Amino acid sequence: MVKRPYIVGNWKMNGTRAMLTEARAINRAAERLVKVEVALAPPFTLIQPICKEAGLIGVGAQDCHAAEGGAHTGDVSASMLKDAGAGFVIVGHSERRADHNESDADVKAKAEAALAAGLFTIVCVGETETERDAGQAEAVVARQLEGSLPHGANAPEKVTVAYEPVWAIGTGRTPTVDDVSAMHNAIRAKLGEVYGEDGAEIRILYGGSVKPDNAAELLRADNVGGALVGGASLSAESFVGIIVAAAEIAES
Repeated sequence: MVKRPYIVGNWKMNGTRAMLTEARAINRAAERLVKVEVALAPPFTLIQPICKEAGLIGVGAQDCHAAEGGAHTGDVSASMLKDAGAGFVIVGHSERRADHNESDADVKAKAEAALAAGLFTIVCVGETETERDAGQAEAVVARQLEGSLPHGANAPEKVTVAYEPVWAIGTGRTPTVDDVSAMHNAIRAKLGEVYGEDGAEIRILYGGSVKPDNAAELLRADNVGGALVGGASLSAESFVGIIVAAAEIAES
């Protein structure tokens, strides 16, 4: 079964209730661009309001704790996210791995907690500039996948992978299309090793300075099933430009 392109906006630590106008505009675009699956991952504080204001798009979270509950001040569990209306959670984003020293094992535990709570999960992987320059990019990503992907009977049905070259996030730099294709093909092969035939059905998103003017080219690369969009998702105008590019590819 061919899945619709999946375009996910990660608002990171941005957004107050004033941003609901952007969410509503994105929702209106999703209503007419039905060949694309659209989602937003706002801050925790906006999950429930966006669920109420933008019912045609997916709404998720940017992180969760691996535990069901307990003495973890400032953290949010997967079941709490589910209760707030979230349908998915992003885990292992490079900013979490770097700023919070999250290991592959931490990411896997969070992903499995998300699945147990009934959430879909987007597992992020990606190499640094130093690792790419050393010729280690594919090995690094394969190792991250091996250690971060959740297991369980329904895992392949609930998992999306996002490849985000760390050196391209928020920098305006992007890899070449050939680089993206090579990495996504390598990820596809690794998913086959981990999940068997089910690995062929998992969508692989590209994330890293995706914008309306480069989205079409990136989305046409091998094994790219959508995009995880950062800064360009904060404006409905720019985010919808990316959704339109995905829709045009889906229709071609």
